[in-house]
Order: sequence, then structure tokens, then C-alpha cells
Amino acid sequence: MRFTFSEDQRLLQATVRDFLDGEHLPERVRSLWSTESGRSPELWSQLSELGIPGLLVPESCDGMGMDEIDFVLLQEEAGRAALAEPIVSTAAVAVPLLRELASPGLSDRWLARIAKGDAIVAVGHPVTPFVSDAHVADLLLLHHAGEVHALPPDRVGLSAEPSNDPARKLFSVSWTPSAATRVADASAGAALWAAALDRGSLACAAQLLGVTDRLIEMASEYARQRHQFGKPIGSFQAVKHLLANVKVKLEYARPTVHRAAHSVARSVAQRGLHVSMAKLAASEAALAGAKTALQVHGAIGYTWEQDLHIWMRRAWSLDLAWGTADLHRRRVGDAILADDARLGPGTTFGG
Repeated sequence: MRFTFSEDQRLLQATVRDFLDGEHLPERVRSLWSTESGRSPELWSQLSELGIPGLLVPESCDGMGMDEIDFVLLQEEAGRAALAEPIVSTAAVAVPLLRELASPGLSDRWLARIAKGDAIVAVGHPVTPFVSDAHVADLLLLHHAGEVHALPPDRVGLSAEPSNDPARKLFSVSWTPSAATRVADASAGAALWAAALDRGSLACAAQLLGVTDRLIEMASEYARQRHQFGKPIGSFQAVKHLLANVKVKLEYARPTVHRAAHSVARSVAQRGLHVSMAKLAASEAALAGAKTALQVHGAIGYTWEQDLHIWMRRAWSLDLAWGTADLHRRRVGDAILADDARLGPGTTFGG
């Protein structure tokens, strides 16, 4: 099976890369860390003009009507730029979750707002104890006993939680479930939450590809500039091997992630297995990239002033988001050991 991309998909990827390279510089990333919300309404509006929040929104709701195969390349660019805006929770997870709810009035209203850049949606999944970007959400989709509940921000209490990434804002959410807030019962919620986990994991895996690519680029550039014994350190075999090993991990992970995007978009039988394999491979590459880039930079890599730690922190935070490595290894193991490997798309493989 071929997982190549069309000329239009590559052109959209190039457009997003050009925009982020010009607008989302490390200085902008750092400046947002010191703001109260850590988010930029202006940047979210610009992303909306490119169609990113509404990429998966149906055309009937003013969206682009695309799927995860179209989205995966853009997620890579988000990781490459260390973009922390809530495109995973809102665009990759909440949009299809709203789309699949048996509540057209609620779904259509919020999907149209997301497509226009007028709404951010936070998602609280049972695999993640904290909710990302709950402080800027206009709507929260939360889990309770397998059910899906939709709440406005004035119906929840938030407590900020520590994060290893200043760009990732995490919160404990306190709220009271009721019949009025329930939008899907436990029977329907099982498939909805399983799909949400796969979509969130896929988005993080794709962003990890971009993070790794940027870490290799930064380490390689430094290795060309830094001299020891009269030579660039990049000419030393040990440094070459370190960088080459990360590059191999990245290029192994990339088609795995692209296959997972196809599986999610087409709801293939082993969707969950493919997503967990992708998340594991992409995380392994990114964590190796962070470690290697730090080694290549030497002591200077530990300093706060270096841009390197922006992408190192993104690698660490995305690795933990939407399922830890232990969870995804367990899902893969359960799938391998299952008597019937052809499990349905709603299966969580022990998650």
C-alpha cells in the first residue's frame, strides 16, 4: 500500500511551514510563556485564516472537509515550529468528536465556530489526569463513567498543575455531571473516547516528527559551527554517528505515523494498533533527538538562553500527552497476543 501525498497536500504543508517560519519564531514562543494565558488570540486567528482549526470540520459547517491524511503533514509542521496552540485538542480531537455526536444542534454550532477561529475546545480524556488549555476553552468535553459531557467554562473549576513545558498549560478540572451536560451515554461514549485517544495520539506522534526534525537541524548546525582541535565537531565520527542514529529513528517513525493517519482516516480494523506503534516510534525518535542535541551542544545546551530547550521540552511533553509509552506498549502487546488480531476501530487494546 502506498502512503504518498498529493501535490496539493505537499503545497499546503509548504504554505504552513512558510507561515510558521516567518511568524512563529523562538522569540514569540518565549514571549508567550510570560503571559497569563500563554496563548495568542492573534496567532489563533492567523491559523484559522489558513484553515487549520477547521481542517476536519465538514464543508457544511464552513470547514475544509479534509481528513487525518491531509492533517498529518500540518501537524509535523506544528511540531517543527514548537507551536503550542491547542490544535491537538481542538482541531484533531474535539472536531471529530463533536462531528460524531448524535446532537446536530450542538455539533453544528460549535463546529462552525471552530472553523471561524471563534472557539477553542478542551478535551478531558480518561488516559490523561489533567486537561490541556482548559483555561482558554470556550467549551469543555469531559469524561464521566464512559459518558461524554459538554460544559461551558463557567460550570467548571480549574486548578493549575505543574508542567515540564512552559508552553503546555495543564489543569485539574472539578465539575458536576448531570443529565443536562451529558451529550453521549456510556454505550455511545466507548467508541467516541476510543477514537479520541487514537486521534490525539496520532496528532502528538506527527508533531513529534517535526520536533525531531528540528532538533537534528539545530544539532547539525551547531556541529558545523563549533570547532575543537581546529576542526568542526561535526567532522568527528562520534558526533556523526549520534546524529545519524537519530535520523534513522526519525525516518523509521515517519512512515509509521503516515500509516496511522491512513488507518484513522479510513477507520481500518487495526487503527488502535497502528496509532500506538506510531506514537511509540515517534516518541523514541524525539527523545533520542533531545538527548543527542543536548550532547552535541555540550554545557551550553543547559542554558535557558539557548533555543534548544524549547524543542527538548516539546519532545518531553508530547511524549507524555495522549497516552504514556507504557500505555501504548500495553496496547501493542495486547493486540499482538490477542487471539483475533482483526480488532475493530473502537477497541482500546487494554487502554
